[in-house]
This record gives sequence, C-alpha cells and structure tokens, in this order.
Amino acid sequence: MSTNARFCLALMFALPRLWEQTASGAPGNGLLDEFRDGPMRGVESIVFAARGVNPTDGHWYANFGYYSHDPNRKAYAEGAKLYRLNLQTRESAALLDDPKGGVRDPQVSYDGKRILFSYRPGGTEQYHLYEINADGTALKQLTSGPYDDFEPAYLPDGGIVFVSSRCKRWVNCWLTQVAVLHRCDADGSNLRALSSNNEHDNTPWPLADGRILYTRWEYVDRSQVHFHHLWAANPDGTAQMTWFGNLHPGITMIDAKPIPGTDKIVASFSPGHGQREHDGVVTVVDPKGGPDAKEFARSISKGASFRDPWAFSEDCFLAARGDTLVLMDGTGRTEQLVKLSAADRAAKLECHEPRPLATRQRELVIQPRAKPEETTGRLLLADVNHGRNMTGVKPGEIKKLLVLETLPMPVHYTGGMEPISYGGTFTLERILGTVPVESDGSAYFEVPAMRSIFFVALDENDLAVKRMQSFTSVQPGEVMSCVGCHEHRSQTPRAVFHETLAVRKPAARIEAINNVPEVFDFPRDVQPILNTLCVDCHGYEKTARGGPRDGRLILTGDRGPLYSHSYYMLTIARLFADGRNQPKSNYDPRALGSSASRLLTLLDGSHYGVQATPHQKKMLRLWIESAAAYPGTYAALGSGMIGNYAENNQINTGVEWPATIAATAVIQRRCVGCHDQPNRQLPLNLADERGVSFWQPSLDDPRLLTSRHIVFNLSSPEKSLMLLAPLAKEAGGWELCGDPKSGATAKVFGSRSDADYQALLAMVDAGTDFLSRQKRFDMPDFVPRTDWVREMKRYGVLAEGVKAGDITDAYAVETKYWESLWHKPKGQ
Repeated sequence: MSTNARFCLALMFALPRLWEQTASGAPGNGLLDEFRDGPMRGVESIVFAARGVNPTDGHWYANFGYYSHDPNRKAYAEGAKLYRLNLQTRESAALLDDPKGGVRDPQVSYDGKRILFSYRPGGTEQYHLYEINADGTALKQLTSGPYDDFEPAYLPDGGIVFVSSRCKRWVNCWLTQVAVLHRCDADGSNLRALSSNNEHDNTPWPLADGRILYTRWEYVDRSQVHFHHLWAANPDGTAQMTWFGNLHPGITMIDAKPIPGTDKIVASFSPGHGQREHDGVVTVVDPKGGPDAKEFARSISKGASFRDPWAFSEDCFLAARGDTLVLMDGTGRTEQLVKLSAADRAAKLECHEPRPLATRQRELVIQPRAKPEETTGRLLLADVNHGRNMTGVKPGEIKKLLVLETLPMPVHYTGGMEPISYGGTFTLERILGTVPVESDGSAYFEVPAMRSIFFVALDENDLAVKRMQSFTSVQPGEVMSCVGCHEHRSQTPRAVFHETLAVRKPAARIEAINNVPEVFDFPRDVQPILNTLCVDCHGYEKTARGGPRDGRLILTGDRGPLYSHSYYMLTIARLFADGRNQPKSNYDPRALGSSASRLLTLLDGSHYGVQATPHQKKMLRLWIESAAAYPGTYAALGSGMIGNYAENNQINTGVEWPATIAATAVIQRRCVGCHDQPNRQLPLNLADERGVSFWQPSLDDPRLLTSRHIVFNLSSPEKSLMLLAPLAKEAGGWELCGDPKSGATAKVFGSRSDADYQALLAMVDAGTDFLSRQKRFDMPDFVPRTDWVREMKRYGVLAEGVKAGDITDAYAVETKYWESLWHKPKGQ
C-alpha cells in the first residue's frame, strides 16, 4: 500500500471521529476562529429553536393550524426546544423543553437580555407570543386567543411586529390558514392588523431606516405559485411598497434581514413555490439597482438547503441546515457549529432561526401616520400615463379608474381554483366603482382603509386600457402617492404632486356603478344575457334562427361535471381575456380585460346582427373586468362537483359506480378506435381529465374540445354530446362521428334503444342523480359544506347553533363575513 493510500485510509476513518468531536462540543479551527476577532466580536452565545416539522406537507407556509377538511389533522409537528449555544464550548443548553409543544422564531431584545418567541405549549393548538429571560427564567405569555401568532420581531418604537391568523382567511390554493402582518405593544396589548393581504405575509424584520421588511405572497389574476417577494412598510402599516422582485416570478424570497453597516439584506431564496420551512439559497440583495434588478441579488450558499440566515457582515453569516447550525463566509464556505443530539434527531427535531445573544443597535423610529379613528385613506396618482409598458397609450386616453377589491376566502379544500374559474382566477373580486382621471393623468381619491384594492384604467368607452395585477391598501387616514401606472419604484414623478390637477380638488369618492352586482355570479348574472342573445344558435335545439351546427360552441347553462357548458366554452374559446393562472404580469396595454375580449365585439351587431343592449354590454364588461369568475360565493368550493373534493375531502369521481364501469367499457369498445389521437380523445368517465392540466390548461390543447366539461350534460342527460354526436339523425342525434381520415360522417348508434347507448345514458343519469342530491351553488336548496359553516361560526359570522341546512342564502352570509373584516374605529 502506498503512502498516499495509507494516508487516505487513515483520513477516511479519522473524519467521522473528528465530526463527532466537533458536534459534541469540542471546538474546531475554522470560520468561527476567523470571525471571532472580526464581525462576531463579543458574541458568546447563539439562541435557536429546535422543533419537529410537518412530515407530509412540503409547503413553506404549512406549519401552523389545522387542515380545512379535518381539524384533527395539524400542520405542525410535536416536540420543541429553545436552545442557547455556547460558542466557546459548543455546548447547547435547553432554555425551554416541551416534548409535545412547539417553539419557533426567537428574537433577541436590543439589550440582549430577553428573548421574544412564539410558543405552542404541549396540549394546546395555537402559537402565541412569549418572552423569556436569556437565562431561561421568567417565561411570560404576551398574546392569547383562538388564533396563531408567530414570527415576531422587536420594533424600535417599543412595539412588536408579527404575523397572525387573526385575519380569518385561508390560502386561496391550499387547505391551510393565512397569517398576515400585525403589531402589538410590548405587553401584547393594543393588537391590530397592519395588512389586508388575502395570502401570507411572512418573516417581518426592521430595517435600519425603521421600515419593516417582509415577504408578501399574492396573486391577483396571475400565477398562484410564482409571486412571493420582498416588500417594505412603516411600522404602523403605512407606505406598503414592493422592495425587491415583484416582477420576477419563480422564487420565494423569505427570512430577509439587514446586513449591519450596509443597505443590503440577506435572505433565503427558496426555489419555485418555496421549500419546506423556507429552505433555500442564502442570498445577498443590494437595493441600489432598484426593486427589479435581478443582477443585484448574489447567491452565497452552495445549494438550497439553508434556512433562517443571519448576517454579521457581508462576509459572515449564520444559518440553519437540517439538524445543524452553520457559519458561512461570503464564498459559501461553511463550518458546522452544532449538530442536534441523537435524542433530538430521534425525535425528528431540526434546527431553526439562529440569532446571536448580544446587544444590537436600535433602528430609527418612524412616527406613526395612521389615524385609527378614520375609515378611509387617500391615494394620489401623479400621471397614469407614466410607467413601464405603456407604449401606445396617448395622453388623455385614460378617463377613469375602475376600483376593485380582492375578497378573502373563508376556507379552502384543494390546491386548485375550481370552481371559481377554469384555469383563471382563484379569487372573487368586488366592484367598488370608478374614480375620475384628470386631463393631465392625475387622480386623487378616497378608498376604504385596510382592504386590498387594485385598478383597471378605462378609456372613454369604459374599456380596459391597463390592468393592475397586484394590490395596494391604505391605513386609516393615510395619504399614499404613486408616480404612475406600473412605474419603476425608484423613479420620481415627472409632475410635482402639488401641481397636478387632481389635488386642486377635494379627494374624489368612489362612484358606485348602478344596476350591477358588486360580486358577479355567472349563472345568475351572465347566463340570462347569453340565453337572450346567443342560445338560439349556440344551443342544442334547432330554432328559427338556426340551431346546432356542430356543437363546437355551446352557450347554454346546462351543467357539466364542474361548470356550466357556457362558462367552459367561453373560457376555452378565449371569448374573454383574463390573466389566466400564468407567471406573467404587466401586460401590454389593452391585452387583458374588456378591450381584448371577443365576446363584446361579437355582440356589437357584426355577428349575425346580434346587438347587446347598453346594460347587457355593461354587465358582460364588468364581469370580465372582475376576473370572469363562475360562482359569486366561496361556498361553491367543494360542492356539487364530480371529480373534485367534497365533504370529508373525498373525491367524487363516480368511477366505481356500476353505471360508470359499464359505460367505460362501451367507450373503450365503440369509441376509442377512432378517438385515439390527442385531438379526438374522449373521456372515459365523468371525472376523466385525460391528462389536461386542470390548474393551468393550455387553451391550445385540442383535448379541451372533447373534454368531460362539455360532452356530459347533467341537466339534460340525453343532450350530452357523448350521446348526440354518435346518434343517427333519424333518431334525433347529430351523426357527427365518422372516419377521421376521409371526413365522412357516420352513425355509431342507429337508435336510442341500442344497449350501448343506454349504458352511456345511464352513466350520465347517475351523475345527474348525484348532483340532485349534492347540489351545486346555483341550484335550489343548495347547502354549504359543514366546513364552511364551521369557519363562519369560528369567525362569529354565524351563531353557534346554526346548521348547514339552516342557511338559505350563502351569498348574504359571505357578504357579512367580508364586512366583518373591515376596519372599524374603536366604539363603532
């Protein structure tokens, strides 16, 4: 054996012993020794949390509360400790040990004597804010109640910022609750919300200039999994503004904190929609390039397995990684500081949120600007024509702004948007009204405080010129200004604010739009217009005006397995232009909304003389501008649908029904021989999507033309295209089947008495029977899910004794829920 081989063999056996020695407390030579006389001077201890993690859910936010379909299934794991690590000895001492509880998010006070953290004592279900002395004495609870409070940080004004599920809403695309920014006094009193976000705010932390830096996840008419970036706000919630990344999809930017002595921050850039417990790439961001300069974000770590980074300097970082804590330099080189004990690892604990137990400088104090006694704030827009991607918009072209509100969701059951839309919005939107835009492009107007609003710029014909795909909100009494429409946040206005025409007048009030619903419901508000204008030609019956041509555009309100036929067909025929569920924003002018929707131009008299009335046009236009949703209530979720979750989170597929088994055999025997190509495939049952992406369907996919959503008719089973197309004309069918090569048509079923025809009809009849019992939101005697009722009781919207069957108007209950979330001054 060579000398080199003997050396390598000895090293191979020595390395595990060296690893064990370092992990068990013996110090090693490396980064710590290098940094002790530099950026870590005076730091003797590190505090960190060790806790279990959700073993079955990889979502970065699914770590508190319960799952909507089963309150007994928790999103957290049991077992936690609050540790203090001695850097000299590498020994860890437990300040708090709770085998059934949860500990998270420690933060050290400015004087280094106290630790603020979130704690869920064993046997309880909610996290609340607690404080403890640095030696583990004097544990004190600060907040309480039936909601979760976590991710706290001390504020320089003496208060505490944190996130809380007191916002009473659920993730619009998952089965867990939302938490948004809140603040309270040092003793937990005077607690109030700072954010109106429909989705999560996370990891707030004060910047040196006194603002709060935090993560905001949002999706207003764009992809639900791509936009979770860094925002900043004043400690009273005013001046909420993007800080970095909002135009760049595909990264979850979280756990951001300032780097001492610089304007830079360090954060975890968690790939895609984010990894479990915020695991990501340790990244340094320099704000000098502005909020959209991707090149000013520099990756530090080698790999995306690090969480909760802390910066001592631009070259010295602390982070958690699985069951270890590491030091890291600016090149990504790491040194392990501690590894959890074998007992902790056996309990499946991992390391989280390391912070130095040391004094630190207090940030600047920003004086509060909010006026809680008021109910509104004001917005000042300098020039709506000024902004990115406004090419072609002429001065004076924009006459008004349509003001909309994104509405919180009281509960959710799946990862999809169904039945709110088919591949489009997850969220219902309320129409508040319009405000004027002056000839110089300026606007000055009041908006309701603490509500998530956004705008559509309209021309003289009330058609959409530009659409906002984010939201803004104001605190009570706040005056917020912006330069233009989608303008660069680091730009200054071309016009001085006080010289604009808008500020020469009192702030305009939002003018309500008469004779239209605030929240559109397609079957209630849009289908009657289609019945009047379209169904004579685009229906199943032959009429004096024409009748069915080939079934390519059915606009009747007949129900399919999830949607009405008309709603599905309008979507896949692209007759309205919405944002879809796409990772894209800031579209070209007139690319979204009413200006780009063919449905409106087809009803101007040019299409077979069909002319909509002004009121009908207004209804259709505003339905499109408010995201073209299908139901007007979230009570529709998980109800009256085949191939989607229902009560007890069981998927109602109907696949095991005897009628389905028999019909599937018929389709395979009589239909698949011809329908074997992607553009001709047929569903094998009422729940068969045939591989089409349900959340992001490509509207170019030819399979959509023979989808289950259009070939099965649960309102009139004999009118199902699955039955009409192959049935002989003399038997009342359309006789559309035939040779795909020659194009010649033929009949598959010569009569309705054909046993195979009857088998297909029996399957659709079974679906109709199922729907008559389960009820869809637009059907008489509809009953909301018990989960929806449970949450409405928890929020205080429904009385405790109310049962699902007692509810006769889910729309009214949901309106009461939304109004319960509005800001109300004390005493009102």
